[in-house]
Amino acid sequence: MTTKTSIRIYGVPMDLGQKRRGVDMGPSAIRYAGLQRRLESLGYSVIDGGNINAPVVEQIDESNRAPGNGLAHNVPSITGVCGLVYEHMKAAMGANETVIFLGGDHSIAIGTVAAAVEQHQRVGVLWIDAHGDFNTPATTPSGNVHGMVVTSLMGLGPISIGKQQLDPRQVAMIGIRDLDAQEKIALSSSGIKVLTMRDIDENGMANAVRMAFDALGDVDALHVSLDMDSLDPQFASGVGTPVPGGLTYREAHLLMEILSDDGRVRSLDIVEVNPILDIGNRTAEVAVELVASLFGQRIL
Repeated sequence: MTTKTSIRIYGVPMDLGQKRRGVDMGPSAIRYAGLQRRLESLGYSVIDGGNINAPVVEQIDESNRAPGNGLAHNVPSITGVCGLVYEHMKAAMGANETVIFLGGDHSIAIGTVAAAVEQHQRVGVLWIDAHGDFNTPATTPSGNVHGMVVTSLMGLGPISIGKQQLDPRQVAMIGIRDLDAQEKIALSSSGIKVLTMRDIDENGMANAVRMAFDALGDVDALHVSLDMDSLDPQFASGVGTPVPGGLTYREAHLLMEILSDDGRVRSLDIVEVNPILDIGNRTAEVAVELVASLFGQRIL
């Protein structure tokens, strides 16, 4: 990030997109790890906009938890929260602020990405995740909406926010290593650039990022959606769906440093931090360290 624009932070303490409780405490954990202080030390003006209200699962009427066709839990409530996320994201971007949304589970990105696509006609989305999040209510084995986020953004999933769908050519995925059987088939034919852990192993992170940039083309802005389970569990254990064989600490930092050098990142999600499953809030601390690299912290 080369331009010191104002940064606005929102928390979205929602855990409705999956069944393992605790990610609703993610925004507090990341704030406690010193996110605002770290960004201010890098010269940014930082405004914390507080939390966007999200119901807890106990508040939801059982009859409203799944739609009539297919399997997707808590759709009406998630749709409501993502609609609020979408409006807050559009307002911040309209004020020329860089925006960081703290999850919460990954379903919050249905709102953030929808707003980014509308605000920037030429936007690319970097989906940094162990999972493809490319299920539908017809293919999901779990019914968890956080596994249907990208399909929802493309008009194939259970939730629709905003006026414009995400084109598969606008997405590049990095760190993928855990896909359901039907999801794998659908993602392979989707047109999305998918860089798996094997691609990173064979080519190195720097080349993988260049491959992602090449696939996205000459976009004006980037939205980064960072699921902390993209990292190997030895570096980020406090996540709900850990998968061995993920990004190393240095690979993740290099990714953020290259994105910082590129200078086009305008918005960021940090999701799936679960402090209940963590050790000494280390996963939130790593998240803050990665954000610092994205916003210009350097070794030398």
